[in-house]
Amino acid sequence: MANEKINYFPSSDTLNDYIRQTQKFPMLEPDEEYTLAKNWVESEDKDARKKLIESHLRLVVKIASGYRGYGLPLADLISEGNLGLLQATNKFDPEMGNLFSTYAQWWIRAAIQDYVLKSWSLVKIGTTAAQKKLFFGLKKIKHALKIRDDVDLLDEHAQSIATELNVPIEEVKSLQKRMQAHDASLNKSIKEESGSGEWQDWLESHDANQEEALIHSTDQTKKSELVHKAINMLNQREKQIVVARKLEEPPKKLEELALHYQLSKERVRQIEVKAMYKLHQFLDKHLKENEGLRYLVE
Repeated sequence: MANEKINYFPSSDTLNDYIRQTQKFPMLEPDEEYTLAKNWVESEDKDARKKLIESHLRLVVKIASGYRGYGLPLADLISEGNLGLLQATNKFDPEMGNLFSTYAQWWIRAAIQDYVLKSWSLVKIGTTAAQKKLFFGLKKIKHALKIRDDVDLLDEHAQSIATELNVPIEEVKSLQKRMQAHDASLNKSIKEESGSGEWQDWLESHDANQEEALIHSTDQTKKSELVHKAINMLNQREKQIVVARKLEEPPKKLEELALHYQLSKERVRQIEVKAMYKLHQFLDKHLKENEGLRYLVE
């Protein structure tokens, strides 16, 4: 695979071949990640950067697949995730003590979520922490409850979701209606002289090109850097627990961490709560309007 080229921005037509290609790149050991990242940062070794990127393309596919329920092409989700991966390689500091794979996950997920929110702009999703959490949490919980997107929520289900996400039940019902209307408007069949299709096939695409997406990500970059600083001001155990619980894919369970650190589950939970409080204090001190950042560490 060393000499095989791969396009980081696949189309729907080339997606299957692309995914097969990503599985051929070997996964790296932590010491390999560190060496490659160090060579890139200190010597601008492009081969090292290329290997670092390609070994994590399968991670992007895995994370992007989790967002297929929003009606967007998987190829586009992967392309956006790859933009996040490219940004991660440019911002990663191997001397901070974090695994690149853990660091990259945040960038990948942030890029994909930003794209999803932008693509769902017809629903007029807000940008506060609670609104973002509701938007992404609603789909996830409905899937767990086996509730189809095209049916109305029962009061008991709406209440369950509201309780889980800690938001008013009225907000859950309101967003559900807007999301249903959005789905219907884009999937309603139409008949034209030139043939039949769906409304979404006839809409002009306003998706930003890759250059515009990179410009748009500048604000995300600043936010990520601040969150990274916040995490690194924690002590080693706090940082490891926060990373394991909030940034790893999938997140570690309390039972796993309790066994690893030879502590009780309650003690691990206390450490996590204390660490999250420190993060919020740091963000409150360094950023006046930190709602977007707060969402990332809730």
